[in-house]
Amino acid sequence: MEYMISVSDFIHSSPSSYHAADQVRRELLDAGFAVQDEVEPWDATPGGHVMVRAGAVIAWYVPEDACPDSGFRIVGAHTDSPGLKLKSIPDAGTAGWRQAACEVYGGPVLSSLFDRELRLAGRVITADGTRHLVDTGPLLRVPNLAIHLDPKVNKGFEYDPQRHLYPVLGTGDPRETVLETVARLAAIDGEIIAHDLITCDTQAPEFFGTDRDLLAAPRLDNLSSVWPATAALATAVRNGGADGQRDILVLAAFDYEEVGSGAVTGAAGPILQNVLERTAEALGATGIDARARMYARSSCISADAAHSVHPNFADRHDPVNRPLAGLGPALKVNAKQRYATDAESAALWHRVCSAAGAPNQVFVSGNHVPCGTTIGPITATRLGITTLDTGVPILSMHSAREMAAARDIDTLAQILGAYYSGA
Repeated sequence: MEYMISVSDFIHSSPSSYHAADQVRRELLDAGFAVQDEVEPWDATPGGHVMVRAGAVIAWYVPEDACPDSGFRIVGAHTDSPGLKLKSIPDAGTAGWRQAACEVYGGPVLSSLFDRELRLAGRVITADGTRHLVDTGPLLRVPNLAIHLDPKVNKGFEYDPQRHLYPVLGTGDPRETVLETVARLAAIDGEIIAHDLITCDTQAPEFFGTDRDLLAAPRLDNLSSVWPATAALATAVRNGGADGQRDILVLAAFDYEEVGSGAVTGAAGPILQNVLERTAEALGATGIDARARMYARSSCISADAAHSVHPNFADRHDPVNRPLAGLGPALKVNAKQRYATDAESAALWHRVCSAAGAPNQVFVSGNHVPCGTTIGPITATRLGITTLDTGVPILSMHSAREMAAARDIDTLAQILGAYYSGA
């Protein structure tokens, strides 16, 4: 498969959901896609189209033979990751230290946020209404308490998010506010009047291990899905595989998954449904019945990171239905439909993996450890489209730095490429 930017460079260039969405847009523009403005008449002419709304991005490719008898082949993912989100009024301080007031976004492993240099990244809006993408570089740090001051710290510590998670950024009397510092570091003229900024690790992704085949990086949940989905779509289009069938190819990378997806740009919002309905209508599928028939011919692969079996906590996993990093993406199954996979969509998964000649595994959580959930059940419930859940097996999920086998990310790109090409 032809790759655009490498996965490590993609991750490092996507410190926030807004950066990730913009990175996907730029990669697809390089592959010949055109930008769709939501306020303009909808474009469903043959070719690729991409739309960014804040931290979400949706792209669709319309083959020459697309018509009201087509379906949609959708790959869903999400662009956001856990961290500390800057509060509206971020200036704080204690005992002579300058601090940034933050609140917890999503469910991070709190201990992983300590003693590492953090950047602030996201979007800001200045007084003139201009929107800017911002990445400050190393600015903040949440320091641990020395073991001399808490001899029991290695026996466990319960963090108070209000008292213990305000990062420091300086000492002494402030010469400027936190937002003035952000504007200076980002070379922005004008006053910042609104912002969506989150902390993220400054360390670049690293390949390690005996064969340098393991990847340690921030935000593998879920850029380990966004990158291969983007690569698969771009490659299918470049190689002509997208025109080998008449289904419309869709990539939907939502925001706010880590806080439940209930947002305008989240999977529970209308953004994907709007794109599908406007595309269907532009192709001549007008009316509820015509769109419902297109949905009935459609499918969705929800791609979100899975849990690899942990070597030091193997008892937290099912003894049989547990994936190992390096042996391929995992089909995610749950009896309570926390994942959307059922027998019908599992058969689709195995067919696509077979067409790609790709190894794959299965993940079912142990009965004593409940699993999380994904955009899959939300998409399936909202649209009624056959959906499965899959993901690259990783360790340290929701830590500031997670780890995966790099070849699993490549394998997911190959599988999604086969799906987009008609398997």
